[in-house]
Amino acid sequence: MIRITKRVFSDLAIWMMGFGILVGLVFPFFMLLLGIEPSIVMTWWFFAVCMLAGLCVGAVNIMLSHRIVGDRLNLLAKHMKDIENHLKSITGSAQSMDCTPANCHIPVDSEDAIGASSLAFNNLVDTLAKSIQIEMDIRAYTQLLSTHLETDHLCRNALTSLNMMIGCPSGAILVEDGGELRVYHTVGLTKSSSLSTNPLILDSMQTLKRNVINIPEDVMLEGVMTSFRPREIIVEPIVYKHQSLGAVVLASDQTFSPEVLDHLDLFGTSLALALHNAITHDQVQKLAAIDPLTNVYNRRFGLSRLHEEFVRAVKQNMALAVLMIDIDHFKQVNDVYGHTVGDRVLRTIAGTTRTQMREGDILVRLGGDEFMVVLLGASKADALEVGEAIRRQIDEKHIKYGEQSIHVTLSLGGASFPELDVEYEKDLLEAADQALYRVKESGRNKMAF
Repeated sequence: MIRITKRVFSDLAIWMMGFGILVGLVFPFFMLLLGIEPSIVMTWWFFAVCMLAGLCVGAVNIMLSHRIVGDRLNLLAKHMKDIENHLKSITGSAQSMDCTPANCHIPVDSEDAIGASSLAFNNLVDTLAKSIQIEMDIRAYTQLLSTHLETDHLCRNALTSLNMMIGCPSGAILVEDGGELRVYHTVGLTKSSSLSTNPLILDSMQTLKRNVINIPEDVMLEGVMTSFRPREIIVEPIVYKHQSLGAVVLASDQTFSPEVLDHLDLFGTSLALALHNAITHDQVQKLAAIDPLTNVYNRRFGLSRLHEEFVRAVKQNMALAVLMIDIDHFKQVNDVYGHTVGDRVLRTIAGTTRTQMREGDILVRLGGDEFMVVLLGASKADALEVGEAIRRQIDEKHIKYGEQSIHVTLSLGGASFPELDVEYEKDLLEAADQALYRVKESGRNKMAF
């Protein structure tokens, strides 16, 4: 229709009033066809009354249009303005879009174009709210992951948050570590030991594709035991630059919706980046903490660990012992056999010492031929037993290198807390060093406290 003004209702008023006048002009002739006397119909006052009636009908139609159509359009405009203001208020903040049917939807009470517009608006608002919520979830998820550089903490928080966001009761995160697939964290799984060898998980990591397993009522997937019978299981590979870093396993008692599968792609990208950073951080930390020759802690990291364990022992009133180990006449080994043989001796002593240590104990190469052993929860008697076992093992061992057989001995000095009442770990270390000095002065190949 031809537009007359820039306002739709003004155009509608003009057309309705014009149509009312046209009807008023035509109506007298219609009356003639019905047999009304021309003397009555064909008069100026009858024409005037008919045109006035047409104008009145047009005015009523305009008023009804404003009331019926205009009010709905104004309501639509008001809701759109409210949504706009709400979006402006939450932009750049962590606030989600609080838009429920009660406060954002427009009533759909007609089956025409107005009703279709209202329904389309409601659907648009719902889609927009979901999109914003997904964006907020991804932002929060990414921020959460970025705060954790340790792989263990990252996997624990990543899986817990992922389960909450997609409404999944159980799952696991597996990470490739040293060529082996390791289960780092599980939620809601009572048995997860066989996950690392599950062929479906290995296939997903190899193909870099998601596996969705529907489980019939009478079948339980081998290796995944939950407190409920899972209906569907997702194996999602964690892929970074076309390389599989691990996999996420999610088990639910219901089938996963298409939206959840789409969201996993987005969440998986953030997890892959964070996991890559965590693995890199772990590798850097290991390189910074490990002595490359003996593969034990270096001096800087070892002394830091001693400080941590001493503070913990003081706070929790626990025992802690330190052994100082020195290789007797090691300079002669280097001078006679060379530094290559000397390096082998150092590696052998480090490896032998480890075999006599308990899980959790700390072995440190302080430098040169000097080592330190931190024995957690060990009394003086415990430390004496461990130290003597280390000394005896080395004394009975002959290190082979080609045709050569090298025999070395160790001198050890120890100190234990709280038998030795010290305030700082450096005092404990100094006491062990003094005991070592006494051993070296009294003939070596012995241990003293």
